[in-house]
Amino acid sequence: MARLVILGAGIAGQTAALQAKTRLSSKHEVVVISPNSKWNWIPSNIWVGVGAMRPEQVTFELAPVYKKTGIYFHQARAVSIHPDGDQSTSNPFVTIEYTNESRKGETEKISYDYLINSTGPKLNFAATKGLGPEFNSLSVCTYDHAAKTFSALNELIQRMKKGEKKTLLIGVGHGNCTCQGAAFEYIFNVEYLLRKNKVRDKANLVWLSNEKELGDFGIGGMHIKRGGYVTHSRIFTESLYTERGISWITQAHVKEAAPGEVFYETLDGAEHSIKNDFAMLLPPFSGVGLKSFNKQGEEITKDLFAANSFMLVDADYSKKNYSDWKSSDWPSIYQNPKYKNIFVAGIAFAPPHAISKPMQSPNGTSIFPTPPRTGMPSGVMARQIALNITDMMEGKADRPTRHASMAKMGAACIASAGANFFKGTAVSMTMYPIIPDFETYPDTGRQLKYTTGEIGLAGHWIKHFLHHAFIYKAKAKPFWRIIPE
Repeated sequence: MARLVILGAGIAGQTAALQAKTRLSSKHEVVVISPNSKWNWIPSNIWVGVGAMRPEQVTFELAPVYKKTGIYFHQARAVSIHPDGDQSTSNPFVTIEYTNESRKGETEKISYDYLINSTGPKLNFAATKGLGPEFNSLSVCTYDHAAKTFSALNELIQRMKKGEKKTLLIGVGHGNCTCQGAAFEYIFNVEYLLRKNKVRDKANLVWLSNEKELGDFGIGGMHIKRGGYVTHSRIFTESLYTERGISWITQAHVKEAAPGEVFYETLDGAEHSIKNDFAMLLPPFSGVGLKSFNKQGEEITKDLFAANSFMLVDADYSKKNYSDWKSSDWPSIYQNPKYKNIFVAGIAFAPPHAISKPMQSPNGTSIFPTPPRTGMPSGVMARQIALNITDMMEGKADRPTRHASMAKMGAACIASAGANFFKGTAVSMTMYPIIPDFETYPDTGRQLKYTTGEIGLAGHWIKHFLHHAFIYKAKAKPFWRIIPE
């Protein structure tokens, strides 16, 4: 008997757990450890943030799904990894601390033969003074954050209906944030809601971002072939912002979110501030802060994790200039280089470098997006990791044989721009590959045939369908495996 332990039950963790359990014989165990009792379809949190959905429509209880599928579940947070065991055992294990009410605070050692770290990110609000729902800004990162944000937005709309004019600031709250796509979706859904409530003329809607230019999205932007010519996503995105009457501030690092005012530095080193009545600013991400110890109890966290607490994998982490970056720097099997039975799925792996070009202000402040690696890529890499591990557990292979490099992977993204079955819109984008490959595609870094962008009502229908399809799949309902990542 061998045991696969999976840390985290988000998109990556749930995908890995279900895929592994389906392929393993009954003599093996799959164990999931997650501090949350509920699964959350995070892409739909933006709809909770505008009141188009309720929290219970984007979540479900994990325990019944795991009971049905025969997966062991501990509602707990992982505290540390001991890849060599300790003085009492040579078996590798993780220490966990329970978060459910009946065992809250209890700790336990869970041994493993294979480990997948899919813990996702830590929402690092503390990186920016005053940022976050506990202080002076709002968020849609979690379903409860999104519900509180809608409450604040709805209150503002009621005041605008009485004739008050308001400024709404939406974007990212640090110079090295990622996930511009979620903020993009939120600002356009807010804009749609304001029009629906006939108060659009009362709102000054402002986008604030660390992108060099609109349409970067942390992937360095992309080129699209339209009507016989090739255009950049900047043109496409600027056109959309202009059409909807949204002004924008780019190249910005938020230094402080004060009550009613946000202070930021721009890439030219200048200091600015903007007063606002509503600030939804996403935080930067870091790893969750797992520690690691050797058999003697000495800390070896640096052997497993980068300085930002994301886990090291089979990437090329050597220091290089931007001009020397290659798509082959990116990992393909997500295996820790020192401990071959430890893998990482989703945003928890340490990227070798950014995708967008690194930029610094004259003051030395880094202002550029860090690379996104959530959603579809997260699910694809989790599936391939699970298949590799199950092959090794069943004796079919002695090393990983499947690859899922973001430099060889395409992706599709549907970004909501207004939630309504008849009047809604969404931006549908595809790209190949995710990581630009300028050796193969020297002009644009990507294959134009498979890199597209379009906005329309059909995109909203697809987005709504995918919401239900992915929740159905995550619940492991009949034929869930035919739904792709």
